Amino acid sequence: MPVYNKLVRDRIPEIINNDGKNCTTKILDDETYVKELKKKVHEELKEYEEASSDEEAVEELADILELIYALVKTHGASVDELEEIRKDKAEKRGGFNDKIFLIEVED
Repeated sequence: MPVYNKLVRDRIPEIINNDGKNCTTKILDDETYVKELKKKVHEELKEYEEASSDEEAVEELADILELIYALVKTHGASVDELEEIRKDKAEKRGGFNDKIFLIEVED
């Protein structure tokens, strides 16, 4: 019997049960939940880095985005607030579209 001990998407237990299998789960307290969300972000980022196609990469980015949405709620903010902060920073400092790589700054 495989042991996972990791945070999973909300419908995973239902999917496992629909496959005729049983699983054991628990609901995490808030502190552990945040810790596990952070671990999951690292897991998904690694999977993104290892993606071998654009399709795989976009799938992993979708997973990371879902985790970001969950994390933003744990900080008492909304996805809309996050997007406003992102837009404000992009307006003030730019985005990452121009592929600029800073080498050094002279004093």
